[in-house]
Amino acid sequence: MTDCMENDPTFATRAIHVGNDPEQWNHLAVVPPISMATTFKQHAPAEFKHYEYGRSGNPTRSCLEKCLASTENAKHGLTFASGLAATTTITHILSTGDHIIAMDDLYGGTNRYFRRVVSRLGIQIDFVDATNPKNVAAAMKPNTKMVWSETPTNPTMKLVDIAAVASIVKEHGGAFLVVDNTFMSPYLQRPLDLGADIVLHSVTKYVNGHSDVIMGAVCTNRDDLHDQLRFLQNSIGPVPSPFDCYLVNRSLKTLALRMEQHMKNGLAVAKFLEKHPCVDKVIHPGLPSHPQHELSKRQCFGYSGMLSFYLKGNDLEISKKFFQQLKVFTLAESLGGHESLCELPSVMTHASVPKEMREKLGITDGLIRLSCGLESTDDLIQDLDQALKAVVQK
Repeated sequence: MTDCMENDPTFATRAIHVGNDPEQWNHLAVVPPISMATTFKQHAPAEFKHYEYGRSGNPTRSCLEKCLASTENAKHGLTFASGLAATTTITHILSTGDHIIAMDDLYGGTNRYFRRVVSRLGIQIDFVDATNPKNVAAAMKPNTKMVWSETPTNPTMKLVDIAAVASIVKEHGGAFLVVDNTFMSPYLQRPLDLGADIVLHSVTKYVNGHSDVIMGAVCTNRDDLHDQLRFLQNSIGPVPSPFDCYLVNRSLKTLALRMEQHMKNGLAVAKFLEKHPCVDKVIHPGLPSHPQHELSKRQCFGYSGMLSFYLKGNDLEISKKFFQQLKVFTLAESLGGHESLCELPSVMTHASVPKEMREKLGITDGLIRLSCGLESTDDLIQDLDQALKAVVQK
Protein backbone atom coordinates (compact mmCIF):
# COMPACT_ATOMS: atom_id res chain seq x y z
CA MET A 1 0.00 0.00 0.00
CA THR A 2 2.79 2.47 0.93
CA ASP A 3 6.56 2.60 0.97
CA CYS A 4 6.69 3.61 4.64
CA MET A 5 8.01 1.63 7.59
CA GLU A 6 6.34 -1.69 8.41
CA ASN A 7 3.77 -1.23 11.18
CA ASP A 8 3.59 -3.11 14.47
CA PRO A 9 1.53 -6.29 13.84
CA THR A 10 0.27 -6.25 17.45
CA PHE A 11 -1.28 -2.76 17.26
CA ALA A 12 -4.88 -3.86 16.60
CA THR A 13 -4.72 -6.46 19.37
CA ARG A 14 -3.48 -3.94 21.92
CA ALA A 15 -6.09 -1.38 20.90
CA ILE A 16 -8.79 -3.97 21.59
CA HIS A 17 -7.53 -5.62 24.78
CA VAL A 18 -5.21 -3.43 26.88
CA GLY A 19 -7.08 -1.96 29.86
CA ASN A 20 -10.18 -3.98 28.96
CA ASP A 21 -9.63 -7.24 30.85
CA PRO A 22 -13.05 -8.55 32.01
CA GLU A 23 -11.41 -9.93 35.18
CA GLN A 24 -11.24 -6.40 36.63
CA TRP A 25 -15.03 -6.35 37.01
CA ASN A 26 -16.97 -8.54 39.43
CA HIS A 27 -19.45 -9.38 36.68
CA LEU A 28 -16.69 -10.13 34.11
CA ALA A 29 -18.13 -7.72 31.53
CA VAL A 30 -16.43 -8.01 28.13
CA VAL A 31 -17.20 -4.34 27.47
CA PRO A 32 -16.05 -2.01 30.29
CA PRO A 33 -19.10 -0.54 32.04
CA ILE A 34 -19.83 3.17 32.23
CA SER A 35 -19.21 4.24 35.81
CA MET A 36 -21.16 7.45 36.33
CA ALA A 37 -20.41 7.75 40.07
CA THR A 38 -19.09 11.13 41.16
CA THR A 39 -17.80 9.77 44.47
CA PHE A 40 -16.77 6.43 45.97
CA LYS A 41 -17.24 4.83 49.40
CA GLN A 42 -14.18 4.90 51.65
CA HIS A 43 -13.30 2.14 54.16
CA ALA A 44 -12.23 4.76 56.69
CA PRO A 45 -11.37 8.46 56.47
CA ALA A 46 -8.82 8.86 53.64
CA GLU A 47 -8.68 5.07 53.19
CA PHE A 48 -9.97 3.81 49.85
CA LYS A 49 -9.14 1.01 47.42
CA HIS A 50 -8.87 2.67 43.98
CA TYR A 51 -11.05 5.73 43.57
CA GLU A 52 -11.98 8.64 45.79
CA TYR A 53 -13.77 11.28 43.70
CA GLY A 54 -14.82 11.33 40.06
CA ARG A 55 -12.55 14.18 39.03
CA SER A 56 -9.53 12.46 40.55
CA GLY A 57 -10.18 9.12 38.91
CA ASN A 58 -12.88 7.00 37.30
CA PRO A 59 -12.91 3.30 36.30
CA THR A 60 -14.14 3.94 32.76
CA ARG A 61 -11.57 6.67 32.24
CA SER A 62 -8.79 4.44 33.60
CA CYS A 63 -9.62 1.77 31.00
CA LEU A 64 -9.34 4.30 28.20
CA GLU A 65 -6.14 5.89 29.51
CA LYS A 66 -4.42 2.49 29.75
CA CYS A 67 -5.51 1.55 26.25
CA LEU A 68 -4.44 4.89 24.74
CA ALA A 69 -1.04 4.62 26.41
CA SER A 70 -0.60 1.18 24.89
CA THR A 71 -1.28 2.45 21.36
CA GLU A 72 1.51 5.04 21.75
CA ASN A 73 3.93 2.56 23.40
CA ALA A 74 3.73 4.74 26.50
CA LYS A 75 3.84 4.02 30.22
CA HIS A 76 1.25 6.66 31.02
CA GLY A 77 -1.91 8.03 29.41
CA LEU A 78 -4.17 10.85 30.54
CA THR A 79 -7.42 12.13 29.03
CA PHE A 80 -8.96 15.59 29.08
CA ALA A 81 -12.20 17.33 28.19
CA SER A 82 -10.76 18.57 24.85
CA GLY A 83 -7.55 18.79 22.90
CA LEU A 84 -7.09 22.37 24.06
CA ALA A 85 -7.72 21.30 27.65
CA ALA A 86 -4.82 18.88 27.24
CA THR A 87 -2.71 21.67 25.72
CA THR A 88 -3.58 23.98 28.62
CA THR A 89 -2.67 21.34 31.20
CA ILE A 90 0.73 20.66 29.63
CA THR A 91 1.48 24.39 29.49
CA HIS A 92 0.65 24.69 33.21
CA ILE A 93 3.89 22.80 33.88
CA LEU A 94 5.69 26.03 32.91
CA SER A 95 6.24 29.12 35.02
CA THR A 96 6.43 32.87 34.43
CA GLY A 97 9.69 33.70 32.68
CA ASP A 98 9.91 30.40 30.81
CA HIS A 99 10.27 30.21 27.04
CA ILE A 100 8.37 28.12 24.45
CA ILE A 101 9.48 27.27 20.93
CA ALA A 102 6.46 26.46 18.78
CA MET A 103 6.16 25.30 15.19
CA ASP A 104 5.08 28.22 13.02
CA ASP A 105 2.31 26.21 11.34
CA LEU A 106 -0.12 25.00 14.01
CA TYR A 107 -3.80 24.34 14.50
CA GLY A 108 -5.43 27.76 14.74
CA GLY A 109 -6.71 27.13 18.26
CA THR A 110 -3.24 26.25 19.52
CA ASN A 111 -1.76 29.32 17.82
CA ARG A 112 -4.43 31.54 19.39
CA TYR A 113 -3.91 30.01 22.84
CA PHE A 114 -0.15 30.57 22.74
CA ARG A 115 -0.34 34.10 21.28
CA ARG A 116 -3.30 35.52 23.17
CA VAL A 117 -3.43 33.59 26.46
CA VAL A 118 -0.05 32.10 27.36
CA SER A 119 1.83 35.24 26.30
CA ARG A 120 -0.13 37.20 28.95
CA LEU A 121 1.26 34.94 31.68
CA GLY A 122 4.82 36.18 31.29
CA ILE A 123 5.85 33.21 29.17
CA GLN A 124 7.85 33.98 26.03
CA ILE A 125 6.95 32.25 22.76
CA ASP A 126 8.86 32.06 19.48
CA PHE A 127 7.27 30.54 16.37
CA VAL A 128 9.84 28.90 14.10
CA ASP A 129 9.83 26.74 11.00
CA ALA A 130 10.79 23.45 12.63
CA THR A 131 10.99 21.63 9.30
CA ASN A 132 14.64 22.64 9.56
CA PRO A 133 15.93 21.38 12.95
CA LYS A 134 18.64 24.06 12.85
CA ASN A 135 15.92 26.67 13.33
CA VAL A 136 14.92 24.98 16.58
CA ALA A 137 18.54 24.86 17.76
CA ALA A 138 19.01 28.56 16.94
CA ALA A 139 15.86 29.52 18.85
CA MET A 140 16.92 27.73 22.05
CA LYS A 141 17.46 29.97 25.07
CA PRO A 142 18.63 29.23 28.62
CA ASN A 143 15.01 29.54 29.77
CA THR A 144 13.50 27.33 27.02
CA LYS A 145 11.31 24.78 28.77
CA MET A 146 9.00 23.44 26.06
CA VAL A 147 9.23 22.78 22.32
CA TRP A 148 5.85 22.27 20.65
CA SER A 149 5.43 20.65 17.26
CA GLU A 150 2.80 19.28 14.92
CA THR A 151 3.73 16.84 12.19
CA PRO A 152 2.17 16.87 9.68
CA THR A 153 1.19 20.47 10.32
CA ASN A 154 -2.28 21.91 10.05
CA PRO A 155 -3.07 22.85 7.31
CA THR A 156 0.04 22.98 5.10
CA MET A 157 1.13 19.38 5.83
CA LYS A 158 4.75 20.20 6.66
CA LEU A 159 6.73 17.49 8.45
CA VAL A 160 9.08 17.80 11.41
CA ASP A 161 11.95 15.36 11.88
CA ILE A 162 10.95 14.23 15.36
CA ALA A 163 14.17 12.36 16.12
CA ALA A 164 16.35 15.30 15.06
CA VAL A 165 14.39 17.86 17.10
CA ALA A 166 14.25 15.49 20.09
CA SER A 167 18.04 15.23 20.00
CA ILE A 168 18.36 19.03 20.05
CA VAL A 169 15.93 19.33 22.98
CA LYS A 170 17.78 16.68 24.98
CA GLU A 171 21.16 18.34 24.34
CA HIS A 172 19.73 21.60 25.63
CA GLY A 173 18.61 20.02 28.89
CA GLY A 174 15.74 21.27 31.01
CA ALA A 175 13.23 21.33 28.15
CA PHE A 176 10.74 18.76 26.92
CA LEU A 177 9.38 18.07 23.44
CA VAL A 178 5.64 17.83 22.76
CA VAL A 179 4.41 16.40 19.46
CA ASP A 180 0.78 16.86 18.45
CA ASN A 181 0.00 13.57 16.68
CA THR A 182 -3.63 14.37 15.85
CA PHE A 183 -3.25 14.27 12.07
CA MET A 184 -1.76 10.76 12.13
CA SER A 185 -3.17 8.83 15.08
CA PRO A 186 -0.96 6.39 16.98
CA TYR A 187 -1.56 3.82 14.24
CA LEU A 188 0.48 5.76 11.68
CA GLN A 189 3.05 7.59 13.82
CA ARG A 190 4.41 7.11 17.34
CA PRO A 191 6.48 10.13 18.39
CA LEU A 192 7.60 8.72 21.75
CA ASP A 193 9.49 5.98 19.93
CA LEU A 194 11.35 8.74 18.07
CA GLY A 195 12.41 10.61 21.18
CA ALA A 196 9.50 12.94 21.99
CA ASP A 197 8.72 13.44 25.68
CA ILE A 198 4.97 13.97 25.34
CA VAL A 199 2.54 13.08 22.58
CA LEU A 200 -0.79 14.90 22.38
CA HIS A 201 -4.00 14.06 20.55
CA SER A 202 -7.19 15.85 19.88
CA VAL A 203 -9.07 12.59 20.45
CA THR A 204 -12.04 14.29 18.82
CA LYS A 205 -10.42 13.50 15.48
CA TYR A 206 -9.03 10.14 14.30
CA VAL A 207 -8.79 8.37 17.66
CA ASN A 208 -12.54 8.62 18.21
CA GLY A 209 -13.32 8.91 14.52
CA HIS A 210 -17.11 9.28 14.70
CA SER A 211 -17.54 13.07 15.14
CA ASP A 212 -19.50 12.59 18.37
CA VAL A 213 -16.97 13.18 21.17
CA ILE A 214 -14.75 16.14 22.08
CA MET A 215 -11.69 14.98 24.05
CA GLY A 216 -7.94 15.34 24.37
CA ALA A 217 -5.22 12.91 25.43
CA VAL A 218 -1.59 12.99 26.53
CA CYS A 219 0.85 10.07 26.65
CA THR A 220 4.38 9.97 28.04
CA ASN A 221 7.08 7.59 29.22
CA ARG A 222 8.57 10.07 31.66
CA ASP A 223 7.45 9.49 35.25
CA ASP A 224 8.26 13.07 36.26
CA LEU A 225 6.09 14.58 33.53
CA HIS A 226 3.31 12.08 34.23
CA ASP A 227 3.28 12.96 37.94
CA GLN A 228 3.03 16.67 37.17
CA LEU A 229 0.32 16.15 34.56
CA ARG A 230 -1.70 13.84 36.83
CA PHE A 231 -1.54 16.45 39.60
CA LEU A 232 -2.66 19.18 37.18
CA GLN A 233 -5.42 17.01 35.70
CA ASN A 234 -6.93 16.76 39.17
CA SER A 235 -6.11 20.30 40.30
CA ILE A 236 -7.36 22.11 37.20
CA GLY A 237 -10.19 19.65 36.59
CA PRO A 238 -10.50 19.44 32.77
CA VAL A 239 -11.56 15.77 32.78
CA PRO A 240 -13.82 14.02 30.24
CA SER A 241 -17.12 12.39 31.14
CA PRO A 242 -17.30 8.62 31.75
CA PHE A 243 -19.73 8.25 28.84
CA ASP A 244 -17.33 9.98 26.45
CA CYS A 245 -14.53 7.71 27.71
CA TYR A 246 -16.70 4.69 26.97
CA LEU A 247 -17.36 5.95 23.42
CA VAL A 248 -13.68 6.56 22.67
CA ASN A 249 -12.68 3.20 24.14
CA ARG A 250 -15.21 1.63 21.78
CA SER A 251 -13.82 3.61 18.83
CA LEU A 252 -10.24 2.53 19.51
CA LYS A 253 -11.23 -1.04 18.66
CA THR A 254 -11.59 -0.14 14.98
CA LEU A 255 -8.79 2.45 14.74
CA ALA A 256 -6.45 0.21 12.74
CA LEU A 257 -9.16 -0.71 10.23
CA ARG A 258 -10.38 2.87 9.91
CA MET A 259 -6.92 4.31 9.36
CA GLU A 260 -6.21 1.84 6.56
CA GLN A 261 -9.27 3.12 4.66
CA HIS A 262 -8.50 6.77 5.46
CA MET A 263 -5.00 6.17 4.08
CA LYS A 264 -6.31 4.51 0.93
CA ASN A 265 -8.78 7.30 0.22
CA GLY A 266 -6.42 10.16 1.07
CA LEU A 267 -3.65 8.92 -1.17
CA ALA A 268 -6.00 8.15 -4.06
CA VAL A 269 -7.59 11.61 -3.85
CA ALA A 270 -4.17 13.29 -3.65
CA LYS A 271 -2.92 11.47 -6.75
CA PHE A 272 -6.11 12.37 -8.63
CA LEU A 273 -5.96 16.06 -7.67
CA GLU A 274 -2.28 16.34 -8.53
CA LYS A 275 -3.13 15.61 -12.17
CA HIS A 276 -6.30 17.72 -12.27
CA PRO A 277 -6.16 20.79 -14.56
CA CYS A 278 -8.18 22.86 -12.08
CA VAL A 279 -5.67 22.40 -9.26
CA ASP A 280 -2.41 24.32 -8.84
CA LYS A 281 -0.75 22.22 -6.15
CA VAL A 282 -1.45 19.27 -3.87
CA ILE A 283 0.19 18.79 -0.47
CA HIS A 284 0.23 15.19 0.78
CA PRO A 285 3.25 13.49 2.41
CA GLY A 286 2.61 10.34 0.39
CA LEU A 287 3.28 12.07 -2.91
CA PRO A 288 6.87 12.09 -4.22
CA SER A 289 6.29 15.79 -4.95
CA HIS A 290 6.09 16.54 -1.22
CA PRO A 291 9.43 18.10 -0.21
CA GLN A 292 9.67 15.80 2.84
CA HIS A 293 8.39 12.62 1.28
CA GLU A 294 11.53 10.71 2.25
CA LEU A 295 11.19 11.83 5.88
CA SER A 296 7.60 10.57 5.95
CA LYS A 297 8.83 7.15 4.86
CA ARG A 298 11.37 7.09 7.70
CA GLN A 299 9.18 8.13 10.61
CA CYS A 300 5.64 7.12 9.65
CA PHE A 301 3.83 3.85 9.01
CA GLY A 302 1.64 5.37 6.32
CA TYR A 303 -0.54 8.41 5.70
CA SER A 304 -3.87 9.58 7.06
CA GLY A 305 -6.78 10.97 5.08
CA MET A 306 -5.54 14.55 5.41
CA LEU A 307 -4.36 16.66 2.47
CA SER A 308 -4.52 20.23 1.24
CA PHE A 309 -4.58 21.71 -2.25
CA TYR A 310 -4.64 25.06 -4.00
CA LEU A 311 -7.48 25.85 -6.37
CA LYS A 312 -6.55 27.56 -9.61
CA GLY A 313 -7.35 31.24 -9.30
CA ASN A 314 -6.61 31.25 -5.55
CA ASP A 315 -9.72 33.36 -4.98
CA LEU A 316 -12.21 33.45 -2.10
CA GLU A 317 -15.28 33.56 -4.33
CA ILE A 318 -14.09 30.61 -6.41
CA SER A 319 -13.47 28.65 -3.20
CA LYS A 320 -16.96 29.43 -1.92
CA LYS A 321 -18.51 28.25 -5.17
CA PHE A 322 -16.44 25.08 -5.04
CA PHE A 323 -17.82 24.18 -1.61
CA GLN A 324 -21.37 24.82 -2.81
CA GLN A 325 -20.96 22.21 -5.55
CA LEU A 326 -19.80 19.36 -3.32
CA LYS A 327 -22.26 16.56 -2.56
CA VAL A 328 -20.28 13.91 -0.67
CA PHE A 329 -17.75 16.10 1.14
CA THR A 330 -19.34 18.20 3.89
CA LEU A 331 -18.18 21.77 4.53
CA ALA A 332 -17.38 21.72 8.25
CA GLU A 333 -14.53 22.19 10.70
CA SER A 334 -12.83 19.22 12.35
CA LEU A 335 -11.39 16.11 10.71
CA GLY A 336 -10.74 12.43 11.16
CA GLY A 337 -14.36 11.27 11.23
CA HIS A 338 -15.91 8.50 9.16
CA GLU A 339 -17.47 11.16 6.92
CA SER A 340 -15.40 13.24 4.49
CA LEU A 341 -15.06 16.90 5.43
CA CYS A 342 -13.63 19.94 3.69
CA GLU A 343 -12.90 23.46 4.86
CA LEU A 344 -11.25 26.78 4.01
CA PRO A 345 -8.62 27.34 6.74
CA SER A 346 -8.11 31.04 5.96
CA VAL A 347 -11.62 31.93 7.17
CA MET A 348 -12.45 28.89 9.32
CA THR A 349 -9.97 26.94 11.49
CA HIS A 350 -7.14 29.46 11.05
CA ALA A 351 -9.09 32.72 10.93
CA SER A 352 -7.63 33.66 14.33
CA VAL A 353 -4.08 33.44 12.95
CA PRO A 354 -2.84 36.94 12.03
CA LYS A 355 -3.18 37.71 8.32
CA GLU A 356 0.53 38.32 7.83
CA MET A 357 1.29 34.96 9.46
CA ARG A 358 -1.23 33.18 7.23
CA GLU A 359 0.29 34.76 4.15
CA LYS A 360 3.78 33.72 5.19
CA LEU A 361 2.62 30.15 5.73
CA GLY A 362 0.71 30.00 2.45
CA ILE A 363 -2.74 29.80 4.04
CA THR A 364 -4.50 31.65 1.24
CA ASP A 365 -8.16 31.88 0.25
CA GLY A 366 -7.48 29.21 -2.35
CA LEU A 367 -6.04 26.62 0.05
CA ILE A 368 -8.58 23.83 0.62
CA ARG A 369 -8.13 21.26 3.41
CA LEU A 370 -9.68 17.83 2.97
CA SER A 371 -10.30 15.10 5.50
CA CYS A 372 -11.03 11.99 3.44
CA GLY A 373 -13.42 9.69 5.27
CA LEU A 374 -14.43 6.09 4.79
CA GLU A 375 -16.71 6.41 1.77
CA SER A 376 -16.12 4.77 -1.60
CA THR A 377 -12.88 6.05 -3.12
CA ASP A 378 -14.52 6.52 -6.53
CA ASP A 379 -17.38 8.55 -5.03
CA LEU A 380 -14.93 10.96 -3.36
CA ILE A 381 -12.96 11.45 -6.56
CA GLN A 382 -16.07 11.95 -8.68
CA ASP A 383 -17.44 14.48 -6.21
CA LEU A 384 -14.27 16.55 -6.29
CA ASP A 385 -14.01 16.28 -10.06
CA GLN A 386 -17.52 17.59 -10.74
CA ALA A 387 -17.15 20.43 -8.23
CA LEU A 388 -13.80 21.53 -9.68
CA LYS A 389 -15.06 21.46 -13.25
CA ALA A 390 -18.14 23.47 -12.28
CA VAL A 391 -16.29 26.44 -10.84
CA VAL A 392 -12.70 26.64 -12.11
CA GLN A 393 -11.75 28.00 -15.49
CA LYS A 394 -9.11 25.73 -16.99
